[in-house]
Amino acid sequence: MGKTTTIKFHDGHEMPQLGFGIWQVPQEIAGEAVKSAIETGYRMIDGAYLYMNEPGLGEGVKAASVPREDLFITTKVWNTDHGRDKARASVERSLKNIGVDQLDLVLIHWPVPSQDKYVETWKAFIEMRDEGMMRSIGVSNFNKDHLERIIAETGEVPVLNQIEVNPELQQPDMRAFHAEHDIVTQAWTPLGNARSFEADPIVNAAKRTGKSPAQVIIRWHLQLGNAVIPRSVKPHRQAENLDVFDFTLTDAEIEAITTLDVGLRTGPDPSVFKMM
Repeated sequence: MGKTTTIKFHDGHEMPQLGFGIWQVPQEIAGEAVKSAIETGYRMIDGAYLYMNEPGLGEGVKAASVPREDLFITTKVWNTDHGRDKARASVERSLKNIGVDQLDLVLIHWPVPSQDKYVETWKAFIEMRDEGMMRSIGVSNFNKDHLERIIAETGEVPVLNQIEVNPELQQPDMRAFHAEHDIVTQAWTPLGNARSFEADPIVNAAKRTGKSPAQVIIRWHLQLGNAVIPRSVKPHRQAENLDVFDFTLTDAEIEAITTLDVGLRTGPDPSVFKMM
């Protein structure tokens, strides 16, 4: 699956550990950005219906010189599409938008506990997976209590939970819970909007390794065992973000980066977020 290492899910499937995210990539350039990422070596593309660029994702996949079977495509069901029927319609729409017969992974984008439909939506995901609409199912932005509930009520453990993780928001408790239940932690906003690029632990590791602060942080994620989805529409940045497999951070450097955790979110709190 390209230049990156892979992570195996508890359902037997596997995913590239380092992928390409397309959040905030405009539809009009999404196709070229995805094509460029694939040609650069990425094999995992992380999309979502909310991003409004699924057709571009599909265009990029078709234009690239890599067979569909060598790619891993993720999308997500948005908050307004919770519930059995709406979730199914959302997945069907995404399949059509992207132009594929099957998705590799579909996530519930947010739990939206205020509308209390995420368990019903999760049950619909299980049905759709068993029908072959997607190979694996997971969630995004679920807290511990949300995960415990869907597991208790369905017996089905998500293969992955995509949550905000970066040096200033490391979420060790969530990552420990994931590890205990064999759930992959996938980090969104993995670079933390560059807020820690000038922090001493990042700068010092960058100087020692001859790498950029972004490369140091991506490498930190990989060594923690996180899956990670940095985003750039610039080919040289795409290549830089992928060029993180020829060096290793020391235990001391990992420990120093741990001290940067201040619990600062760039996004909303999943326990209260309900934007429709």
